[in-house]
Amino acid sequence: MAESRFDGRTAIVTGAGGNPSLGRAHAMLLASRGARVVVNDIGGGDPEMRNYPGTASAEKVAEEIRAAGGKAVADTNSVATPEGAEAIIRTALDAFGSIDILVNNAAISIGAPIDVMSARDFQRHMDVNLMGTIWCCRAAWPHMKAAGYGRIVNTTSSSMTGFADHTAYATSKGGVWSLTRCLAAEGTGFGIRVNAVSPGAYTRLASSTLLDDSPLLQHAKANLPAELSSPAVAFLAHEDCPVNGECIDSVGGVVQRTYISQSTGFSDTGLTIETVAERWDDVMTEVNAQTIGIGDMDTSEWKIRPYEGAR
Repeated sequence: MAESRFDGRTAIVTGAGGNPSLGRAHAMLLASRGARVVVNDIGGGDPEMRNYPGTASAEKVAEEIRAAGGKAVADTNSVATPEGAEAIIRTALDAFGSIDILVNNAAISIGAPIDVMSARDFQRHMDVNLMGTIWCCRAAWPHMKAAGYGRIVNTTSSSMTGFADHTAYATSKGGVWSLTRCLAAEGTGFGIRVNAVSPGAYTRLASSTLLDDSPLLQHAKANLPAELSSPAVAFLAHEDCPVNGECIDSVGGVVQRTYISQSTGFSDTGLTIETVAERWDDVMTEVNAQTIGIGDMDTSEWKIRPYEGAR
């Protein structure tokens, strides 16, 4: 099989300045295959990014790429605001003249029960993990539309299916999954493919969330290098990527698909509470369940009202 290359493509990887980190691994792999990379990370510029071991540096990772013969520039803007996201895209355009690939990797993770976590920390998960992904997609979108080409890889998490004491993180990542599905549908006519990856690795983010003696952290340190999550990310970012709107798990060399399915259920126009109770097994059975794809819903007759801007 021919080697998958990214020659002539410009990629942005957010949250890529840490070591070890998923973003750094993604950026290094893309650059090694010919991509021109914008390494984005706020580094130590945010005093609220506490408990993260070591320091992150977009410039150090960019230097690593250049030292290995690749092309990279650093960017330290925050994904958490529309202005920061626009500035990240502008860095790519100014340095390389295009934006072909966007890997939304920047995130924070703070573990706490919902009634213990501060309102500020809950909001920060939304601002960085969810809104940061939205703002970067939104800023890159018109450039990809104009070019008739784009690849976006968003980072979600298996925690979105339910994970105690991580409600803020999991909720933000569940939102990223829904965003991915919506943008995949919206981008089909413009040559833009949007997919999600659910990774797992020993990273600075994992170390900031789990105690040093956590069996989960020790397992990740011994068995889950960040570099093993990156090939699936690069595949989704490649021009030959055959899928759109998918979520691919990539953890320690294991690559799987996470997808949404719908049971056949039942239909009864005389529905009552008692009917639901009596036929609950029909609602819950997974026999003959159908996978829900992004193109399965016909919206041609919806006739959505034209958007008139802010009111």
